[in-house]
Amino acid sequence: MKAIIGKKVGMTQIFDEDGRIIPVTVIEAGPCWVVQVRSREKDGYEAVQLGFKEVRKEKKLPKPLLGIFKKAGVPPCRVLKEFRMTGFNVGDKITVEIFSKGDVVSVSGISKGKGFQGVMKRHNFKGGPDSHGSMFNRAPGSIGASSFPSRVWKGKGMAGHMGNERVTVKNIKIVDIIPEQNLILVKGAVPGGENGILEIWKVEQ
Repeated sequence: MKAIIGKKVGMTQIFDEDGRIIPVTVIEAGPCWVVQVRSREKDGYEAVQLGFKEVRKEKKLPKPLLGIFKKAGVPPCRVLKEFRMTGFNVGDKITVEIFSKGDVVSVSGISKGKGFQGVMKRHNFKGGPDSHGSMFNRAPGSIGASSFPSRVWKGKGMAGHMGNERVTVKNIKIVDIIPEQNLILVKGAVPGGENGILEIWKVEQ
């Protein structure tokens, strides 16, 4: 498994060899540093903890966390995430060059928060008529049953909090890589807004 942490820059479009437009998301991926390595003997599982985005002022970090970075010999980072991969040592630097143009990867991030939304926006309910004095425009309608089961079924689509949750987009293609700027261009959209933190990984077949 190959993985890296990135930041969503935004979306644009490029042209392929045949002149067709390809919508792409630009991701600033890395450089990341290996802060800790989990081993099966010590931790019960194998993983690598990566750090992303250097912290400019060390005094803003708790001393125990700052000690971890100094022990690893890497600059203090704002973002720490673990990935179930092996083959790396503490202090290693990981860049976009672990991927290649044409690779298929998965991307995870936090989707845009949309606040409290009704059933029409949240669950695509049809709603009621808008004319002739109807008072049933965007309401959910009946939600319960009669004498049985005398309650609302679990999972019933209702109004509530929408967005701001972890979303994974699988099997998207890397269209281009710009190593000198630490940029990855992936086909299509990925979760979250601009400057959102993303996890990009490729599972080896």
